[in-house]
Amino acid sequence: MPQMLPMIYAPEVLAARAEGRPIVALESTIITHGMPFPDNQIMAKRVEQDLRDMGVCPATIAVMEGNIHIGLTAQNLERLAKTKEAAKLSRADLAVCVAAGTTGATTVAATMICAAITGIKIFATGGIGGVHRGASESFDVSADLREFALSSVTVVCAGAKAILDLPKTFELLETYGVPVIAFGQDQIPAFWSRESGLIAPLRMDDPKAIARAHQMRAALGLAGGQLVVNPIPYIDEIPNHEIEPAILAALAQAQAQSISAKKVTPFLLDYIFQITKGRSLAANIALMRNNAVLAGQIALAFGAD
Repeated sequence: MPQMLPMIYAPEVLAARAEGRPIVALESTIITHGMPFPDNQIMAKRVEQDLRDMGVCPATIAVMEGNIHIGLTAQNLERLAKTKEAAKLSRADLAVCVAAGTTGATTVAATMICAAITGIKIFATGGIGGVHRGASESFDVSADLREFALSSVTVVCAGAKAILDLPKTFELLETYGVPVIAFGQDQIPAFWSRESGLIAPLRMDDPKAIARAHQMRAALGLAGGQLVVNPIPYIDEIPNHEIEPAILAALAQAQAQSISAKKVTPFLLDYIFQITKGRSLAANIALMRNNAVLAGQIALAFGAD
């Protein structure tokens, strides 16, 4: 027997839908697993306000007590930011969390699923997951990559997280037929750094063109979404030669402590935060806000959502 989805729309999102205003989805693992409190709450509020200032409605997605929230009230955002027990939800465990009535934060993959269900076309995040370094032994590959071939959502990010094996990550995206579109430069950015040494297969510098490409995929009957890689602003970047030693130190420590599976990325990000004395967090906040602005521009190019 079909079940009704336990979905709750924030009043702000309901109003935007009724008025035909554009909406941008935002993930929630960056809040629960990517930053400490209160930085996570401050970041989320700033990103949401950046979108509102553009005339775009933010829709932070999370599962709270078994309900899929499309947009969070200020009270729920604070609750989530303070939650230490939230599960990290991807395609494999999203339904289980909802059915069990528990709380979880959505990764890129889970956010894409929820956005697609609700008709939200654009999603802004910090960096996507991908092929982990040493994956030839661990087989640790994020479900984010396959989701791009399944859910028709355009995702704006600052590239894949630099802790990953970037060449293998983007090779796998090519295998899945995912368009990787660089914005404003020819190279794929590397999260905290503007350059990765990898040339993007596609480049578009006009948000309207990116919106048209999304619509053309739908017209052609092509499944899946688009990945738009947007470099961190010059003033906020940590160049690759500066951040790579911190990444290598974090990876060595993770191996020494036998950190694995979903614990790897939060561990590495926290360790790098400690090594860089908070500089990586400041860069993460800056790139997230930068990505939200570009996502907002693309959403506005669609016209009515």
